[in-house]
Amino acid sequence: MKIRRRHPIFVSVVALSSGAFTPQPLNPLMLGFTAETAEQQLQLESRFDDLLRAENLHDWMQLITAEPIYVGSPHNREVADWMVEQFVSWGYEAELAEYRVLFPTPRIRELELLAPTRFTAGLREPTLAEDATSGIEKNRLPPYNAYSADGDVTGELVYVNYGIRADYEELERRGIDVRGKIVIARYGGSWRGIKPKVAYEHGALGVILYSDPRDDGYYHGDVYPEGPFRMDQGVQRGSVLDMPLYPGDPLTPAVGATPDAERLNREEAPTIMKIPVLPISYSDALPFLEALEGPVAPAEWRGALPITYHVGPGPARVRLHVEFDWELTPAYNVIARVRGAEFPDEWVVRGNHRDGWAIGAADPTSGMVALLEEARAIGELMRTGWRPRRTIIYAGWDAEEPALLGSTEWAEHHGRELREKAAIYINTDGSGRGFLRMGGSHTLEPFINQVARDVTDPQTGVSVWERARAARAVRGDEKAKKDALSREDLRISPLGSGSDYTPFLQHLGIASLHLGFGGENRGGSYHSMFDSFDHYTRFGDPGFVYGVALAKTAGRTTLRFANADVLPFLFGSFAESVGRYLEEVIELADEMRDETERENRLIRERMYELAADPTETYHPPEPKESVPYVNFAPVKNALAELERASKAYDQALASRMAGGGLPASRAAELNRVLMSTERLMTRDEGLPRRPWFRHQIYAPGFYTGYGVKTLPGIREAIEERKWDEATEQMERAAEALQRVTRAIDQATKLVGS
Repeated sequence: MKIRRRHPIFVSVVALSSGAFTPQPLNPLMLGFTAETAEQQLQLESRFDDLLRAENLHDWMQLITAEPIYVGSPHNREVADWMVEQFVSWGYEAELAEYRVLFPTPRIRELELLAPTRFTAGLREPTLAEDATSGIEKNRLPPYNAYSADGDVTGELVYVNYGIRADYEELERRGIDVRGKIVIARYGGSWRGIKPKVAYEHGALGVILYSDPRDDGYYHGDVYPEGPFRMDQGVQRGSVLDMPLYPGDPLTPAVGATPDAERLNREEAPTIMKIPVLPISYSDALPFLEALEGPVAPAEWRGALPITYHVGPGPARVRLHVEFDWELTPAYNVIARVRGAEFPDEWVVRGNHRDGWAIGAADPTSGMVALLEEARAIGELMRTGWRPRRTIIYAGWDAEEPALLGSTEWAEHHGRELREKAAIYINTDGSGRGFLRMGGSHTLEPFINQVARDVTDPQTGVSVWERARAARAVRGDEKAKKDALSREDLRISPLGSGSDYTPFLQHLGIASLHLGFGGENRGGSYHSMFDSFDHYTRFGDPGFVYGVALAKTAGRTTLRFANADVLPFLFGSFAESVGRYLEEVIELADEMRDETERENRLIRERMYELAADPTETYHPPEPKESVPYVNFAPVKNALAELERASKAYDQALASRMAGGGLPASRAAELNRVLMSTERLMTRDEGLPRRPWFRHQIYAPGFYTGYGVKTLPGIREAIEERKWDEATEQMERAAEALQRVTRAIDQATKLVGS
């Protein structure tokens, strides 16, 4: 039976830009399906598409964003109950899963410039006539940083740019010390929680964070309400918990925060910041920065405020005072499921968080309403008598914004069962309009590319895959352009952290995907009171057409995994990706070796000059330890075997599915092996100094937060110049690859010739 494929011919920007583009042949079969079952699946997906309604996304967002929806707010609980009612009406079993999590809310927020002039920061966002929810005062959280330490500190001010490690190295080169001082850093350059972590390590007393207009304000376009960008009094709230150690409730690491869970004392929790932190607007930041003197900031440190940016220290002197109510707060996850008709113990888990810092329209309600419409349409399919072959679980996570609390506690609480039964975790979060963004496990790269080829972009009429490729070819660097034009599939991004996939992928070893649209909805509403229904419907996704596109994309992902004869994992892309990551860490070691030799040579030359001039008082730093040659052979050898096994499996499966597929009993056995492959990439002992993170291929960086570190044990050992640890982590990564290779070989035997 011929499969109807829907791949419009693409002749726009990419063809014009390359002049020599030849489309790569596509796999003629839908991954995981035979020709017959693929035809049935395409018919199901066509019916699914016809059921989706943009007006539902509009109405539900308006309802959800009517009041503040942060964890613990009255409206948060009201919406949770409403969601349970909706899922039940659509044919799901649904419940609230409650956890008790530590969630500090502000009691005192004070920031004063004491010298050379006096100024008291306003620390509030205004009411706008153009934004219906901006004036809500009841149950509203003011701008603050959750998990800041309590503190009342006074000191000279120092401007530290983005406040990342490289910025402090630049200050040290200029002889500027932040010990005993308060630092002011602009948002950007890293996840916000890295900034107070690094400041504390350098001896600072406290941290002020602000959004510079160069990063998301008037430098880029009109500010709200005329345009989408951050207005002068808008403030980015957010958590500063040290999530690269572990996410979730800081008092119950690796244990679900049930009411009777054993908890650490707050003073024992290593992820809570040790110094006070406060976010402010660029309107409030201006007098503080204007009062600084000292050296002029380097060119790349200068923002877009109408001042000369100085570093300090002083003469600006500042008092920062914050105190919090440290309460255990109920977090309510909405959990809805439909039992699989054939494989009830194989789970497809699909989630999006439902809490926001304030109103939360873009982040996260834009993704949540797409999930709800996806689930409703599947419920309508079930009314016709259809049932998914595997169990589908829909989750509306609470308390994601403070520290991935809801998803992490649920995943920890049900960890053993999830490791046994979960085939995939599919995540969305805030979404907008523009280009499909795909991240996740590289064993899923061919699969999600196939899905993307079958969803039409609502603006251009080509597939969302083709539009994403065009964007990479035009906007990307030379490497990204070459990849987009030459590879059969678009590369998907490796996942670090920052959303609810983290506990599933990096703690439990469940293959995961993270999907969303963006690129044409830039603005400055993020984590402010102006992340509102009015802002989103004007600038985010007017008409919710990309919300429907997200429901189609994630819905196909869910449905195909739920119905596949064989779970659609392939391993060639994974092996290729690991090979690229290995090349990167080898190059990193070589570059560090060359740089160290160059720096040491300059230091020695300077020392010789000083020896000839006894009046010189400057003393150069001590030479760095030379970078030894690191033995990468264990991973290289393991990678070679992985490449062999991956090629054999991918070819064998394609042949078998083209020939009619596998007997049901053997397919079931094969699926159990395939589900195990991501688990085998983890190690129970975890990564050095952070055992919660078990995955040996993907992890958030210890000093990047959201940003991913691939081959993290090896890469960070080299970056930190821990050579013995690098050798040890080489063995651990090699062992993980060997485990995966053995499973792939087992899968190939089950597929047969």
